[in-house]
Amino acid sequence: MTTDGTARRASTVMHVRCPDRLLEETYREVLEVLSGLSPVVQALPPTAALVELKGAMRYHGTNARHLGEILRVRTLSRLGVDVRIGIGPSITVATTASAQVPQPGGVLAVGPGEVSTWLGPLPVEALHGIGPRQAAVLTDYGIHNVGLLAAVPSATVQRLLGGRAGRTAADRARGIDPRPVVPRALPATAAIRHRFPRQTLDGADARAALLEMVVRLGLLLRRRDQAARALTLTLMFAGGGRWEKTRRLPEPSAHDDDLRLIAYQLMDAAGLQRGRLIALVLKGEDLLDSDQVAEQISLDGTREARLVAEAAIDRVRARFGPRIIGPATVFRRAS
Repeated sequence: MTTDGTARRASTVMHVRCPDRLLEETYREVLEVLSGLSPVVQALPPTAALVELKGAMRYHGTNARHLGEILRVRTLSRLGVDVRIGIGPSITVATTASAQVPQPGGVLAVGPGEVSTWLGPLPVEALHGIGPRQAAVLTDYGIHNVGLLAAVPSATVQRLLGGRAGRTAADRARGIDPRPVVPRALPATAAIRHRFPRQTLDGADARAALLEMVVRLGLLLRRRDQAARALTLTLMFAGGGRWEKTRRLPEPSAHDDDLRLIAYQLMDAAGLQRGRLIALVLKGEDLLDSDQVAEQISLDGTREARLVAEAAIDRVRARFGPRIIGPATVFRRAS
């Protein structure tokens, strides 16, 4: 289905579904590709997004379906990521449409004049916003598809599902959804990953790996002239289990000593007595530019000396490579 000329005069929304378990860095790259099509992009982490196409169609001189096809080609060619794309005159229609696209990817566009015809035959549970419990209640009363739900008086649906939920469901079944796409980007982050060559129970090995990650994260932040307000540590275990915890720094920082202290606190909080580790992820969260970090007057001579040494080490790394110098524990582990 394609949009017709009236779609250019009304809101036209694209809903994009990325593959499950997509890495956050790749998801961010998908969002960057989306921003190349339209300035109005709403991130829906962890793997989806909304895009307002009204202005984009005028700017690119094409229709919504073609923009969806362009997006799919770009994500495949640049990132190796296929996406499922739904397009419609509202968030409800676009999101419902993207869920109907079979994996691994494709584009389904529903024009404004096609909404009732397209939504009608769908089972009620396929309508965006209808949860399993609501679908079960509706089905018990013989309301099996969206067309039947649209035909039932709104007051009746409210009695079945509750006031607000029923009113929303009745409106959406008729294609009514006034919500706008609200531009929203992901908070700035920086992530470092380490995968162990084999499963490990050794706490010393895990801590040495974490120290190496701290050094890499600090260097990355300083090169980007950023500082982290918080750190998140994720531990991945054999069998698919995972543990994750976030802790805020006392002050925003990109210095190894500050990051190491919080990272070790997070590792201690995890407790590894029974876990066979396969990977670690250390992420700097809630980043801000370094020039926004207030200079703290320090009377700690040892800390000041370490910061001077850190700056000198960064210059050495910039000239000879990031692994030319670092903590002895990391080098002993690598040897």
